[in-house]
Amino acid sequence: MMLKMDGQGAMFEQLARALKREILGGGFAPASQLPATRTLAAALGISRNTVLGAYELLCAEQLAVAHPGSGTRVAGVATTRRRKDARSAMGAQSRYSARTRKLSPFTMPGVRVGPRYNLQYGDPLVRHQLSAAWRRKLLAAAARAEAGYPHAAGSYPLRCAIVNYLLRRRGVSCTPDDVIIVGGTQQALTIVARAVLDEGQSAVIEDPHYELVQHALLAHGARLIRVRVDSDGMRTSELPARAPRLIYVTPSHQFPSGSILSLDRRIELLKYATTHGCWVFDDDYDGEFHYDSRPLPALRSLDVGERVIHTSSFSKTLFPGLRLGYIVAPPALRDDLVMAKALDDLGCSSIEQAALAAFLESRQYEKHLRKSLAELRGRRQALLDGLARHLGDHIEVAPSMGGMHLVVWFRRLSYPNLKRLVARAGERGLGLYPIHPYYQVAPPRPGLMVGFASLSPEQLDAATALLAACLKEVIGREAVLN
Repeated sequence: MMLKMDGQGAMFEQLARALKREILGGGFAPASQLPATRTLAAALGISRNTVLGAYELLCAEQLAVAHPGSGTRVAGVATTRRRKDARSAMGAQSRYSARTRKLSPFTMPGVRVGPRYNLQYGDPLVRHQLSAAWRRKLLAAAARAEAGYPHAAGSYPLRCAIVNYLLRRRGVSCTPDDVIIVGGTQQALTIVARAVLDEGQSAVIEDPHYELVQHALLAHGARLIRVRVDSDGMRTSELPARAPRLIYVTPSHQFPSGSILSLDRRIELLKYATTHGCWVFDDDYDGEFHYDSRPLPALRSLDVGERVIHTSSFSKTLFPGLRLGYIVAPPALRDDLVMAKALDDLGCSSIEQAALAAFLESRQYEKHLRKSLAELRGRRQALLDGLARHLGDHIEVAPSMGGMHLVVWFRRLSYPNLKRLVARAGERGLGLYPIHPYYQVAPPRPGLMVGFASLSPEQLDAATALLAACLKEVIGREAVLN
């Protein structure tokens, strides 16, 4: 008999769980005798007291019965013999699950120990001073936050603080009743999809696109229409003649290309949405970070037809682990979105909401943004200088005056050698991230998304030097092969 311990908790608990799996899986017949405690202890190299403790747990769960003088026997329980391939053989239990099984694996980096120089595009700048300030707000909030269930739409003080902030910084005029607090932009998208989209209805996304948007909408059952992006953002002239139900855009800083939706196209998009009765999901994920001028007003500020669903989160401006964001809902959708939010999780944590409200009300948030912007501007310039110094005419940097990453296109590099470059860089402690997975069709030449928020200027210079060295090795290898 092979018993596999799971390594969790005390040894007698692990043994009890292993025996339980055997009993329920049909490894022991009902009323059969379990091994003698001394025999099992010797076979497993553990103490007899450990085996006794495991048997006592099984008896307490009524899976075994102790018979003084004759040992412990399995209770008369019904068992199911499980096939080794039971999980893989299990069919999808819903249409939603069937769709999620067809989704491609995420290419976005996950939580893991990164390389020494990680040019990861999703990492925000997290200042040390922010951690101390946030801890103080959180401790104070824990003492005063409501202990009961939060309101599904979010705490009123936080919604008021967001209203005041949006008017000052993003040109959006709204009321606290228009604001819904959510667990980040991803949750905002899922509840918006529930409120406005039925399975089989169409939704427009940008090409290139944010990967998790595509996954969320496909999982929901939407039929996706991709509209190309150029240096002026989404090509609104290519919107479909048959209107979709939802249009997803990142107008302030298109992800991943970095372009900004021009004023003419913003107006054209809003006219299209009003004329055709469709909704526009405005993902303002890092609209605060612009380096040449004040950020453009949000798309919602131009929306006289009340078709824009303005969304943003604090993942990029504070830290991703906060998991708080907001929707500014059009009046016609507000009640539907609040109900969808309530059914999803009953509302976000009261303590974090109270802390964030205090952070916004005290203007510490805007002070933090100013300092972050200054630091990011320096890091961005260090990256540009390093790329120019070390890579020269091997690359072309796409114009972008916002966000926390740049797009770098290689002038003379094949896709097979891009793969070799990424692998070689990884071996030498440099994290590189290609951009082509975010396109429906790979661009003619390969490129990288190069994040600069999480590395110091000195580290960025070292990273670009290392990138140049790796590129030289790959190009040299290509010359030898040719």
